Amino acid sequence: MESVQHIKQRFGIIGNTPTLNRAIEKAIQVAPTDISVLVTGESGVGKESIPKIIHQLSHRKHNKYIAVNCGAIPEGTIDSELFGHEKGAFTGATQTRQGYFEVADGGTIFLDEVGELPLTTQVRLLRVLENGEFIKVGSSKVQKTDVRIVAATNANMYESIKKERFREDLYYRLSTVDIHLPPLRERQEDIHLLFRKFASDFALKYKMPTVKLTEPAIQVLLRHRWSGNIRQLRNIAEQVSVLEQNRIISAETLKGYLPTSGTNLPAVIKDSKSESDFSSEREILYKVLFDMKSDLNDLKKLTMELMKKGDLGEVEKEHEGLIEKIYGTNDTDDTEFEEAVDSEAEFLALSDHDYSKDNGTNNIQDKYHFAEEIEEEETLSLHDKELELIKKSLERHSGKRKLAAAELGISERTLYRKIKQYDL
Repeated sequence: MESVQHIKQRFGIIGNTPTLNRAIEKAIQVAPTDISVLVTGESGVGKESIPKIIHQLSHRKHNKYIAVNCGAIPEGTIDSELFGHEKGAFTGATQTRQGYFEVADGGTIFLDEVGELPLTTQVRLLRVLENGEFIKVGSSKVQKTDVRIVAATNANMYESIKKERFREDLYYRLSTVDIHLPPLRERQEDIHLLFRKFASDFALKYKMPTVKLTEPAIQVLLRHRWSGNIRQLRNIAEQVSVLEQNRIISAETLKGYLPTSGTNLPAVIKDSKSESDFSSEREILYKVLFDMKSDLNDLKKLTMELMKKGDLGEVEKEHEGLIEKIYGTNDTDDTEFEEAVDSEAEFLALSDHDYSKDNGTNNIQDKYHFAEEIEEEETLSLHDKELELIKKSLERHSGKRKLAAAELGISERTLYRKIKQYDL
C-alpha cells in the first residue's frame, strides 16, 4: 500500500493537516474494494482528487474513468446521458446512444454534485447500485454494467433528505464510506504553503519572478475566511502574480485583493423561506376560494327562500345575519342584495326550474311564464317564416319540388317531408 506522502506527491496535493491526511488514508484503504464512496466538503476544497486516487489505486485503473457533473446536465437529458437511449426514444434521438454507465463498464464513474440529481434519475441510479442493472431510455431491455461509483456533494444531504429532494435509501447506498475534506479555514498551516505553490506555478506559466508575501501579509492571508476555499486562494494568487509590478507583496497590497465581506462568491439563499411564503400564499388563496364558495351557497339559499315566499321584506327579516355576512351591515343600501337575488332568480327561472310550490303566483313565476311566452312566440314565428318561404319557392317554380329544394338549400326529400308536414 502506497504511503500518504507518496500519494500527495503523485496527485499534486499540497498540505499536511491531519484531517486532510486522514481523508487520503481512507481513499487508499477503500480503493482496492468496490465499495461506493461519497466525498463531502464545501465547494472548492478539491473533492475531485479523491475519486482519481481511488480509481488509480484500484483494479479498475486500466479501464475508463468518467467524471460527470450532475448539476450541469439538464433534467430532461440526464437519463439519456447516464444510461443511453434508443433511436426514436424522443425528439432528436436519431440514433442509438450509449450512456456513461455502458461506456464505463469495468471502470469508475465520478458523479460530482450528486445531490442535484432529479428524483426519477435517483431511482435508476439506486437500481445500478443494488444489482448493476439499467435500462436505456426508450428500451425495455435490461442491461448489466460493472461500474464503481464515487459520488461527491457540497450539499447538506440530511437537509435534502428531510425536504424530500434526495432519497434516503440512495444516500446510504452511496455513502458506504464517507470521505470528508476539510475547508481551507480549518487548514491554517496549509494556506501559505498553497499560496507559495500557486505563485510558483503562475510565475512559470507567465514567465515572471515569483511573488512573495511579507510577514504581515502572511498573517492577513491566514486570518481570511476563504469561503471559496482552495479555488479562491488560487484565484487571488493568480491576480497578484499578474497585476503587481513589485514582487514583494505587503499586507496593504494583499488586502486590496481580498473581499472585505469575507467572500466574493454569489450568495446561496436558502429556499426554506420562499417555500414557506409559497405555502402561506397558497393557504390564503384556498381560504379566499372557500369563502367565495360559502358566500355563493348562502346567496343561493336566500334566493330559494325568496322564490318560495315571494316577500323580500320577510326574507330580509328572517335572514338578517346571513345578508349581513354577505353584503355587510344592514345600514348599507339594500340595492346590491336585491339586484343579486333578482339576477339569480332570473337565471333559475329561465333555466326551466319552477321552484314555487305553495305560494301562488309571484314576481318570479311571472318572469318564468313570460320567458315561456317569448319562447312560444319565437317558435311560432319561425314556423310561419319557414312555411312562407316554402310556399313562395314552390309558387316561383310552378310547384317543381327539385328546383324549389335547390333554391331553399335543402334536399328534395326534406322538402317533400315539409310539404306533407304543412299540408301544402
